[in-house]
Amino acid sequence: MLIKNEYASPLGKIEIVADENSVKGVWFENQKYYGSKYDLATIAKKENKVIRQVWNWLDDYFLGKKPKIDKALLKPEGTAFQKKVFEILSEIPYGKTITYKEIANMLADKEAGKKFFARAVGGAVGHNPIAILIPCHRVVGSDGSLTGYAGGIEKKIELLTLEGIDL
Repeated sequence: MLIKNEYASPLGKIEIVADENSVKGVWFENQKYYGSKYDLATIAKKENKVIRQVWNWLDDYFLGKKPKIDKALLKPEGTAFQKKVFEILSEIPYGKTITYKEIANMLADKEAGKKFFARAVGGAVGHNPIAILIPCHRVVGSDGSLTGYAGGIEKKIELLTLEGIDL
């Protein structure tokens, strides 16, 4: 059974969707693809151990700590390709960035003989349903430019600044 709850972050309200064992979604209010495939209006507002873990993680994150999360707790839904991209995103260290092209090359290395394009990677990154915990905000353009972010470019700048990344 899915439940939802909110987190009041310094950057605005964050909606969290979880089941009894995993996180399904974390979105800034009104971000692009808010709620993803879920009908948030039909999900009961409750809390459980997963929601509390996300709250604690977000508390630490916004205090400037470098919290770790059990990746097994994160269960984003998406296509097979999107899930491969989400897995790479989850490996980007705190305070570091990676480019869309680097992600495409990493995918190609894992699947010899296949070619992946940065644009396709960008589409998958943009559909990441678990913002911040799966750090899609750490992906930048090949020239280091801050390209789009579903939560808004201002939030991307704030998150990267919080992590000590020189912009």
